[in-house]
Amino acid sequence: MGALGLIFSLGLVLAYRKLRVEVDPKIEKVSEILPQANCGACGYSGCQAFAEAVVDGKVAPDGCPVGGEEVANQVAAILGVKAEEVIQKIARLHCRGTHEAAKDRGLYLGLTTCQASHLIGGNKQCTHGCLHSGDCVKSCPFEAMYMNEEGLPVVIEENCTACGICVDTCPRNLLELHPVSQEIIVFCRSLDRGAVARKVCKNACIACGICARACPEAIVMENNLAKITDYKKIAPEKIPEIEKCPTDAIGRLRK
Repeated sequence: MGALGLIFSLGLVLAYRKLRVEVDPKIEKVSEILPQANCGACGYSGCQAFAEAVVDGKVAPDGCPVGGEEVANQVAAILGVKAEEVIQKIARLHCRGTHEAAKDRGLYLGLTTCQASHLIGGNKQCTHGCLHSGDCVKSCPFEAMYMNEEGLPVVIEENCTACGICVDTCPRNLLELHPVSQEIIVFCRSLDRGAVARKVCKNACIACGICARACPEAIVMENNLAKITDYKKIAPEKIPEIEKCPTDAIGRLRK
């Protein structure tokens, strides 16, 4: 038995030496500096998979949105390349359809999830607005969101890592990642004609075009909805004109 054990042990040692796969030491170094959130925001299953991909050259050093610029610079240093400038982003909500602003169409008694409510059209007359069940808040792995008393999710900016999980979770695409420097956004996603939109939600975009006329180089009307094409082209002196929107569907986050 002892002899057999020795033979099997030697066989395992030889097999290990012959079949083992050499692991690039850079992978371990990159993995050590990653946040280990394993959130999948980079497009890979976890931080280890991202480390392997970045060392393999399949993804850029700034591919981890959670780590931000600091991690990107460290990864680039390990790889011996120059890191691209990382634009800090944050999740923001494109809806002001509060309990009071958006009219009800009935009483919903089903599963209290946005996904379930969305399948039957929700309990609001606006079919583009927030469903108020907080799937996005529940999905956030960084406790960067909460539901306010008006039924809308609120992003805690200092906690948001721009991982994008809440963006993917919302069935109505009401959340979007924006550069932190972007202070003006459209607070609506309704594609209904103006008369219909205003009837179902008093905070909806009614496609009046005031904002687009005030700043045509940065704002256009598309499918009955204002769209910002380049926020950097919005001159400060044009903001007061843009904010003449009768429903406050577009404007600054902080006035």
